[in-house]
Amino acid sequence: MTAGRRDAAGYVARVTAPRLVLASASPARLGLLRAAGITPEVVVSGVDESVVPPDDAATVAGTLARLKGEAVAALLRSRGRRDALVLGCDSVLAFGGRVLGKPADAAEARRRWREMRGGTGVLHTGHSLTDLADGRQLTRVAATTVRFARVGDDEIDAYVATGEPLHVAGAFTLDGRSAPFVEGIDGDPGNVIGLSLPLLRVLLAELGTPITSLWESTAA
Repeated sequence: MTAGRRDAAGYVARVTAPRLVLASASPARLGLLRAAGITPEVVVSGVDESVVPPDDAATVAGTLARLKGEAVAALLRSRGRRDALVLGCDSVLAFGGRVLGKPADAAEARRRWREMRGGTGVLHTGHSLTDLADGRQLTRVAATTVRFARVGDDEIDAYVATGEPLHVAGAFTLDGRSAPFVEGIDGDPGNVIGLSLPLLRVLLAELGTPITSLWESTAA
């Protein structure tokens, strides 16, 4: 176990903060962390997202986040690393009884938007945090309700032509060109973009690392 002292919330805080490793190639997740004063090391997991059956959105998001985190944690351990916390994340949209990840092509993205417009879905993002020092792992899922505008066919075609929806879960994002097509959300907006900073704060604290210590150890 890592030595430390208990904070006001009862968690054991480390004396020295480890490095945060983001097990994701998502520029949106990296951008959220950087905006919060954290510059993580990025190591892409390479996990095949199709290995998890699309039965339940929360289960899929949590399982994929855990698999990505475990893959990168194993890689770092093989290199002798013990000084890091590995964060795996994955997002999927629950809409109309289906689990929607990234669309396979432009035609699928177009079909999805014609179905989603005027409707409501729930974006689930799994967060899995692994401590290389002692092997502890926490995995939780955050959910945010999303209300889509009644966009027209011309707007959908123009959006799909940008290529953006092919790279994001549910074929939309709040930090890009589809932001005007989302009328509102109920929950954490960062979770929709790809990472819930409030949930990350809780997970870090439970593993003994206050999120503020990452500002000191990783910010330029």
